[in-house]
This record gives sequence, structure tokens and C-alpha cells, in this order.
Amino acid sequence: RTASQLLLKGLKFTTMTSKPASKGLASVMKQAAAKKAVALTEDELLAKGNISPDDVLSLSKPCHGYLCKTTDNTYGLDFVAFKLRDIDTNSVLFEVAKPADVPYEPPTDKDDDSGRFVRYEFPPEFLKLTTVGATVTFRVGETPLKNLRMIERHFFGDRLLKSFDFDFGFVIPGSTNTCEHIYELPTLNDKEILEMVNASYETRSDSFYFVDGKLIMHNRADYNYNN
Repeated sequence: RTASQLLLKGLKFTTMTSKPASKGLASVMKQAAAKKAVALTEDELLAKGNISPDDVLSLSKPCHGYLCKTTDNTYGLDFVAFKLRDIDTNSVLFEVAKPADVPYEPPTDKDDDSGRFVRYEFPPEFLKLTTVGATVTFRVGETPLKNLRMIERHFFGDRLLKSFDFDFGFVIPGSTNTCEHIYELPTLNDKEILEMVNASYETRSDSFYFVDGKLIMHNRADYNYNN
């Protein structure tokens, strides 16, 4: 992974690209652990309790529920804006943001799951893109976030299309951060594209957020490419 950072007056902007890991000892150990991970089902992980990054990397199917509670986010991690753009043309594909004056509301046991599920509508041409940038703006509470990591798994049906893995590193307490994740999309042939266009919402993703190896947030999405 590569990351270039600019830190100014509490606002951090980071560009991250998910790429094959370097050959350093830590990277080799991480890859070896992932290869040895035993594939577990969603139900087995829920019963296991303490879910690790290697556990979610071993999932062979998209989740139908959530692997953690909303209240596991004890760090005040709150996403306030999201923009998706085509890197080649710099055209904006999707953009949404919370109003600036909306305060953060800590999660409670009474929360439903509507706030952590998104349904996307894209035209068929989206599947021919090669690289997209996803810019997220998020704020955090007064507790430092050590080793913030996001693992995102994309599936069509029960087939894994691609897995993305981004390390944010340390996040300053009380900061607002803007990061652009660069996604190198899987190459699809015409038959695969047609199948995905004709199967609305059968393309799904799971986004897992870890702090120091502990799962604190799980978001899900599905996609329609026949808009």
C-alpha cells in the first residue's frame, strides 16, 4: 500500500491505494497468516465472538447480517461525507454528505441497522471502469484510534470479486479526516458484465473496520448496475 499525507490544523487528507503488499517481514507474516486462515461461515464467526481481520478475510460469501453491534463503535467513528469518482476522467459518480450542523449521536442498543446499509444504483458502464477513487470524510471522538484498518470484500452471488485492505494507521483524537481510497477494479469479460447487469442487487460488499485488531464497525451494501 502507498499513502501520502498532508496534516494541517487538525485536518488530515490521505490518499491510499490497495496494492500487493511489500516483501517486508511484517507483510510476509500477514500474507502467511491469511493463507492459513480456515474458512468460517458467518454463523461460526458470530459464535466465535472475538473476530479478527484474518477471520473476515476467510469469508467465502457475503454476510446477510452484521458481525458486530453498533455499540462496538466506542471511538465516535462517524462518516460524514462520501464521494466516488472515475480516476481516468475525474468525473464524479456518486456524492453524499451529512449537513454540517448535524451533531454526532453515539450508538445505542435501540439502533436499527438502516444506518449501516447502503443500496447503490449505477449504469452498466460502471462495470467497465478500471480505477475509482472513494473519498470519505470522517470524524472521531477523544479516544486515539491505533491501527485503524478497513477490509472491504466484494462479491457477486457467492463468488468473491475482489478484496481491498487499507491501513489508516493512527488517527488523532478529536480530528476530522478526509481519505481517498484508490480501488483498482477487477477486469470483467462481457459475459460477466451481462450477468451482473441482469442480476440486480446480487453484487454485495462488506466493509469491516478494526482498531488495533478489534472489529468495531461493519457496514454492508448492494449494487444495481441496470440504472
